[in-house]
Amino acid sequence: MLLPADPDRSAAAIRAAIGQRLGVAPGVIISDSFGRPWRVGTTNVAIGVSGMVAVPDQRCERDRNGRVLQATQPALADAAGLVMGEGALVILRGLAARGPHQDATALVRPVAEDMFR
Repeated sequence: MLLPADPDRSAAAIRAAIGQRLGVAPGVIISDSFGRPWRVGTTNVAIGVSGMVAVPDQRCERDRNGRVLQATQPALADAAGLVMGEGALVILRGLAARGPHQDATALVRPVAEDMFR
């Protein structure tokens, strides 16, 4: 299967179509498998996101032991692969993440912080 040319736009279109048909517009993630240079195996990464927080910013919040989080920004949208597997559709209910809706570009590290350029 070919990947969409604009995955964020495709995710937004899927979300809008579901919303129009069912009256509820869920968050949508389009993901693909991804190899990593220093690890064996593949994982999924979100390449398109619509209607949800892709990377919740938890900096300045406290962990369960009361310590202030200083660098915690989990790639929530990338976690879809944990439950999805290959070529599947997954519906998650009750996922609570605070923050503004983002698209997959929120997951891309800014060039100034890119360690490989």
